Amino acid sequence: MTRRPFLAALSAFGFAPKLSQAQTQAPGSAIEPLRLSDAEWKKRLAPAAYEVLRHEGTERAGTSPLNDEHRKGVFRCAGCDLPLFASETKFESGTGWPSFFTSIPGAVVTKTDFKLIVPRSEYHCARCEGHQGHVFNDGPAPTGKRYCNNGVALKFIPT
Repeated sequence: MTRRPFLAALSAFGFAPKLSQAQTQAPGSAIEPLRLSDAEWKKRLAPAAYEVLRHEGTERAGTSPLNDEHRKGVFRCAGCDLPLFASETKFESGTGWPSFFTSIPGAVVTKTDFKLIVPRSEYHCARCEGHQGHVFNDGPAPTGKRYCNNGVALKFIPT
């Protein structure tokens, strides 16, 4: 067994959870972190948003009203209000979750997720570290990316 699958297996079974948490952030990013206690997050967020943002849960596909949001505006983190996606980057992916082909530069950080054994790229808000979703390489041009987002982790502000 080579090193990478061995480390992935350890992480997947909880023996080395920190191995999967190396995050990347845009160089020169000047976003001030927002760190609250678990009790403060519970007060601040609706139960479904709390489960997704703070415990990396997933909302059921097709349940977000943001799937049908097509106005011009900005999609912001429901935890801290950081702008994450411009409405011009939203597209219909057919997955049942709001999807975007790119994020606002520096707004999200990524890490490798081994929860389903196979490595996936998970992304979080760069300010509050709230879980947003996963990014896949099956999106439209120009990036070829699909940021598949939990709707409860976002709020939409029309412009």
